[in-house]
Amino acid sequence: MSRRTMLALGASLAAGATPARSATGAHAMNSTGKTDTAQSFALTRPIHVGTAHLVVSDIDRVRQFYETMLGLKVIEQGMSGVVLGAGARPLLTLTTRADVRPAPRNAAGLFHTAFLMPDRTELGHWLAHAVAQGVRLDGASDHLVSEAIYLSDPEGNGIEVYRDRAPEDWDFRADGTVEMATLGLDLQGLYDSAPKTAWAGMSDKAAIGHMHLQVGNIPEADRFYEGVLGLKKMATYPGASFFGAGTYHHHIAANIWNSRGATARQGAMSGLSDYSLTFNDQTALDTALTTLESLEIPVTRTAEGHALKDPWGIGLTLKAA
Repeated sequence: MSRRTMLALGASLAAGATPARSATGAHAMNSTGKTDTAQSFALTRPIHVGTAHLVVSDIDRVRQFYETMLGLKVIEQGMSGVVLGAGARPLLTLTTRADVRPAPRNAAGLFHTAFLMPDRTELGHWLAHAVAQGVRLDGASDHLVSEAIYLSDPEGNGIEVYRDRAPEDWDFRADGTVEMATLGLDLQGLYDSAPKTAWAGMSDKAAIGHMHLQVGNIPEADRFYEGVLGLKKMATYPGASFFGAGTYHHHIAANIWNSRGATARQGAMSGLSDYSLTFNDQTALDTALTTLESLEIPVTRTAEGHALKDPWGIGLTLKAA
């Protein structure tokens, strides 16, 4: 399955074209998307995503993209890397190295980093800004639980910018899994609803809501993310599993659409080097560490937390909140 077909949003909106409409019914009726909560539901769960780290070839070009198009701010900068974030919250580290080489399209690693906006107003405001910047999209979808827009950075690293619908509007099955779909998103309506003021950058309530990974096979991903780390498989799709904590639709997704049979990443590959999971629940962290030890999966204690690699060599740090 290839990455979503490229489309130029700016041209279609300027021409007055109307993209595919979202589904009707209870999900679509929750259209204001405004929330008064201090932080997104995804971050209040026992486990949530913290930060991501990409290795890139042209760090200045990629940094400028995330600043200009995504509205991230530089929090820390050094000789070989930069930390970008929303407000004071670090979200994305970019580094480079002399021997970096582009990762093959079928390599294990990143499918996309998903930036979660606090509400629909912020998603629309970002969309209007992105259109003004000449955004080129990979696609846009209504997933019932969320509304999502997809694009890529200059080196092909996938990005999702999305907002969640209220959890009380999600449909849960008897086994605790959640109903998700891929429907057309009303981009024109979202664009038209955006505030007409200048966008000031990504909200300090924004976060990385989930990481979507390319892996070598799904049963092994299920064993690792559910069996070892303690996430629940919340949804499935042909060639993909979606794992979440505390009834969230997914904090981690894994697919084989481009990467079936992929082996461990090599050290000099570009793309996703590592990411972190933050544990609000100390018992859940202790259980995961005990399971890792029992399976003799190497874990290194660092200043940031407990560092390890998943079955495909993607780095992962487990942190206590």
